[in-house]
Amino acid sequence: MNKNQVEGRAKEAKGKVKETVGKVTGNKEMEYKGKAEKSAGKVEAKYGDIKRDIKKGSE
Repeated sequence: MNKNQVEGRAKEAKGKVKETVGKVTGNKEMEYKGKAEKSAGKVEAKYGDIKRDIKKGSE
């Protein structure tokens, strides 16, 4: 696993927690921030996956 994969998945998990807390407490702002963070984490993790695949392909 590379740095982008690890950081992306961590952001994704953190965003999911914020989203859930926002839903439970009725805090729409926190819920939306959590969704945004979760999405950003998915993008970063996917970027890391692509980097890994490219690196494996060139070996």
